[in-house]
Amino acid sequence: MPPRRLLGLLCTASLLALAPVRGTAPDAGAATTGRYRNLFKEYLGKTDAEIAARLDAAVRPLFAGDPDAERLYYEVPGAMAYVPDVNNHDVRSEGLSYGMMIAVQLDRRAEFDRIWKFARHYLHHDSGPFRGYFAWHAAFDGRRLSNGPAPDGEAWFATALFFAAHRWGSRDGIFDYAAEAQAIIRAMLHKHEEPGRGPVGDMFDRAAKQIVFVPTPPGNGFSDPSYHLPAFTELWARWAADAADRAFLAEVTRTSRELFRRAAHPRTGLMPDYANFDGTPRATPWGGHEHFQYDAWRTLSNPALDWSWWAADKWQVEQSNRVLRFLAAHGDNVPDLFRLDGTPLTTDSFNAPGLLAMAATAALAADRAVGEPWVRKLWDLPMPTGRYRYYNGLLTMLALLEVSGNFRVYAPSAVPAR
Repeated sequence: MPPRRLLGLLCTASLLALAPVRGTAPDAGAATTGRYRNLFKEYLGKTDAEIAARLDAAVRPLFAGDPDAERLYYEVPGAMAYVPDVNNHDVRSEGLSYGMMIAVQLDRRAEFDRIWKFARHYLHHDSGPFRGYFAWHAAFDGRRLSNGPAPDGEAWFATALFFAAHRWGSRDGIFDYAAEAQAIIRAMLHKHEEPGRGPVGDMFDRAAKQIVFVPTPPGNGFSDPSYHLPAFTELWARWAADAADRAFLAEVTRTSRELFRRAAHPRTGLMPDYANFDGTPRATPWGGHEHFQYDAWRTLSNPALDWSWWAADKWQVEQSNRVLRFLAAHGDNVPDLFRLDGTPLTTDSFNAPGLLAMAATAALAADRAVGEPWVRKLWDLPMPTGRYRYYNGLLTMLALLEVSGNFRVYAPSAVPAR
């Protein structure tokens, strides 16, 4: 995207945002006030032109960079495109849904539609026990490598589709974005009503009111804190078609905010990859996920984004300060994996871009003195290249949008009360 176009978007966003926000966050949150903080401007004094150029320097390699070292967007026949996990040589619902969210936030409808068409054509189950869900990963040619879904993919798909409907308007078929978002949410909440589904259940535990790790045993008996997205489910509690679903999603949102409190270590603020519904770490036979690992990097962002949009739980400010202070204590060499008590699990992998990016998003809730150094690290962070650019690169791009005030709610009108 040319810097001029990005600058235009930023200027338009500034007009919509009215006055800059002082302090930690607006009282009602940006989703209601329309005032999204731009920490590059607020903390670093960067100009609109500098910020536009910085975002362009990240967007260009992502969508049109060196295909062997930089790019994470590949067009294929049939007006489709995929977002690859380069290291694992597959395509994941996680990455496709992130790609769609990035595209809608950047007003790139053509790329959004191509990624969505790939996901809908190859990963979506039109029949069978998983009907309405998406296979969590496939080969580059679309061949499914596993039928089972990962609920975070559905969550990001649904929210990106809602934003597309409200920003661009829906069309027909799979490009009726609003209808597709509603169908995903309905499948996530009502799979238990379908005959012939076998062991496949909902993506939310009805009693715990929490998103599950996967909707089949044993993974439906626990959760993943990084899948908890109260910033999103707060919107679903307003936009879901069914009144009973809206009421349930309001409870899900409240429970997610409580889960963060229970899952975060009281001293370090670190959360585990997997957690029981009571927030305690969940050990699994495949090992290690009771610790702060790669999924859990996103637990730095999710509470802070929720605070930025909704300002509903002041504890999220304390949490963001706590976890950023813990990471800052490691100086210039931050390990990427920890036990929850802060014991590093690695000695040879420091300053992972994805973790640094997620730390920068936590600055949206943290006090300035705590958050500003991480905002500067993000500003200076080059887009990841090479073998591990998938997860690190997508998290970096999402962080740049969030920290620059360009990760926004697109609503049909003013966000309705609930």
